[in-house]
Amino acid sequence: MLSFLDFNTPMNMSFEGVSAVVFYFTIYALIGWLLENTYSYFTRRKFFKPNFFHGPFKPMYGFAPVLLVYLIGPETNWGVILLLCFFIPTFIEYISGALLQKFFQRQWWDYSDMPLQIHGHICLPFSLCWILLSFACLKWVHPAIVSVYSAAEFLWLWIWPAVILYFIAELALSIRRHSYQLNEANSPDPIQ
Repeated sequence: MLSFLDFNTPMNMSFEGVSAVVFYFTIYALIGWLLENTYSYFTRRKFFKPNFFHGPFKPMYGFAPVLLVYLIGPETNWGVILLLCFFIPTFIEYISGALLQKFFQRQWWDYSDMPLQIHGHICLPFSLCWILLSFACLKWVHPAIVSVYSAAEFLWLWIWPAVILYFIAELALSIRRHSYQLNEANSPDPIQ
């Protein structure tokens, strides 16, 4: 069925295996940022949509494809593939939305006006879109990204630790920035 995945899924967690995971995560997080901002442009005429991170990365778009690539093998049944393409991105979107709302009292997206939604974090119409996007990613996008990785692997092996440090710094600075904004919003006005 998806026999192309047999050479795209390094199951070992060696230095090179971790390097590949970081590469895929980085590329998919960037693609997610582009996808969301393009969608925002076509629906709201505004390219830059508010983002938890300051830079051009959406981590939930990095996690979902990486999990799918590592959970789906060449012998995986069609039904299981479709279920994973539905549940993995939907679950990640729900957990991301719930955690962001819990810790920062803010929703970066809100599906409250959509049918069959849960807490505004997920909804059936977008979850169905995740099936199509995830399957297209597995079938066409990921093999192309594997080819890019193969061509850039020698250089990537030198820079991927710096990319991890970038994501750690981005996460720490984003938590600090949004915590500060939350504290500012919740602090009482000074007496005049």
